[in-house]
Amino acid sequence: MLDRYLSILKKKSYALHWLSASVGSGLENVSHFSEEELWEAHREGMMRLERLKKSSTEEKLEEPGGLSLLDVKVELSKRMLSSCRFCERRCGVDRTAGEKGYCKVAAVSRYSSDFLHMGEEIELVPSHTIFFSGCTFHCVYCQNWDIAMHPESGRIAEPSMLSAVLIEGMSQGSRNANFVGGNPDPNLHTILETVKLAGYHARFLPMVWNSNMFTSLEAMDLLDGVMDIYLGDFRYGNDECANKYSDVQGYFEVVSRNFMLAYERAEVMLRHLVIPNHLQCCTFPIMKWVKENIPDVYFNLMFQYRPEYKAPLFPEIDRRLTSEEIRAAVEMGKELGIRMM
Repeated sequence: MLDRYLSILKKKSYALHWLSASVGSGLENVSHFSEEELWEAHREGMMRLERLKKSSTEEKLEEPGGLSLLDVKVELSKRMLSSCRFCERRCGVDRTAGEKGYCKVAAVSRYSSDFLHMGEEIELVPSHTIFFSGCTFHCVYCQNWDIAMHPESGRIAEPSMLSAVLIEGMSQGSRNANFVGGNPDPNLHTILETVKLAGYHARFLPMVWNSNMFTSLEAMDLLDGVMDIYLGDFRYGNDECANKYSDVQGYFEVVSRNFMLAYERAEVMLRHLVIPNHLQCCTFPIMKWVKENIPDVYFNLMFQYRPEYKAPLFPEIDRRLTSEEIRAAVEMGKELGIRMM
């Protein structure tokens, strides 16, 4: 479990973003190509990346003479801003023209803070965490509502500055770069450019996508070969609860699809926050799906729920978990043979 991540920390393997930066795209100037042509170059580059991943990575890798696969990923993410589809809401707004979709995040990303986080999973800490403003969900019990619901808050997230901050964090003991929020999805273009600029100095720095996993297929493809760990929330076992508490439709199909993709492409740390009165409709169905589809996943069963933000408007979740609910969730996980952390 997390074998490749640990290998990167031991400097026995390179972080995926450095492999992508070492794969040539065959292009000299991205501005000369259409988005469709860039996607074709991306597909070819990903095939070369897969071959590289299967070979020894102990050899010295260097950036190609022309543009790399990572350069193509950055350019594609910027092109997508003109018809935004970073998440599966697929608003299609032109953020480069000042339009804003559901998340209300502008073309220029903002972030509230970055620091070496000591409260994440033990394998990750110290985790250099960047909290981006804005979110693709409106969870009524959001514990970071001051960040998530106010995309205009915080400072401008300048990739050159953030990349320098990540490199400096390594000297302070950070084990990874952790992109969160809010939610990272609306800031995909900023994050990819930040990772690119970190470059060689961060070749042994694993990248973590800390997300609600309602990411679009296109964005998942751009993240492939960049993110070493998907630290994802699987919150609801059905679409009704997701719509009621997070204002999102089609939740289960999208999130389960993305966990499957992440499981195939990288390493996954799945978080499930147990919500009061939602064991039968959410916790148990999620556990059953995990057992049937991604049985070896790192599964963090979380009992930190507290009624924040607008939770008092929903009496059924306006309390903390009972000891009986905690016990029942643990017992179900044991019955299914899930390795809970």
